[in-house]
Amino acid sequence: MAVLVTRPAPDNQRTAAALLARGYRALLSPMLRFEALAFQDDGLAYDGIILTSANAVRALVHHPAMERLVDLPTFTVGEQTAEAARRAGFRNVISAKGDAEALNELIVETAVAGKIKKNGAALCYFAGADRARDLSGDLSAHGFVVTTHTVYRMAAVEDLSPEVSSAFASGGIDAVLHYSRRTARAFVDAARIDGVEISALALPQCCISDAVAAVLREAGAAQVIVARTPDEDAVIETLNRTIQPSLR
Repeated sequence: MAVLVTRPAPDNQRTAAALLARGYRALLSPMLRFEALAFQDDGLAYDGIILTSANAVRALVHHPAMERLVDLPTFTVGEQTAEAARRAGFRNVISAKGDAEALNELIVETAVAGKIKKNGAALCYFAGADRARDLSGDLSAHGFVVTTHTVYRMAAVEDLSPEVSSAFASGGIDAVLHYSRRTARAFVDAARIDGVEISALALPQCCISDAVAAVLREAGAAQVIVARTPDEDAVIETLNRTIQPSLR
């Protein structure tokens, strides 16, 4: 069984390995492309930094500012970002192991515990160009002074790879996995441009959340299934439930 993975690199490689371990063949057509954005180090003294994506780490890793940042308390949204930060050289990484709300709570709790300044702590948020939540605003409401630097963007890829377009046209794909609203929207647009929209949207679309699923439903997808929890294991479990074992 061939499954299309639309998430960007390098995360798509991890998904491909997980699929292979479960007996699937993965086709990769990343619908977003990482682009680092130049930013000027402001030289300000910070009490901590915030990272909500491993992509922010990728954008920082060769930047001159790294030398003065690596020892600061580094708050990350989850373990994947935390691991990327540790590999890049950050020495004091604290993971929220959750979402943006959990990250907000972690930073507040850390200040209450006296591990960073309780009032007026200066935080630097290294962010992507597209942000689903105003984390800076949330933290400012708690008395933090947050400086946001936009250090990367994920640009939409306008078309599918030739291999994937041919596979859709020949019925060589059995399901599609979706991990974000932006990748889902880019997938729909690319399928339309490549002339394979009907065959692509007729397949099972396994989505990490209801918000992602809404994009596919609005586009007219016939089979949209949502994972029970917003994580990769649940997405693949959804795939297992959707694809009949006898056909695998």
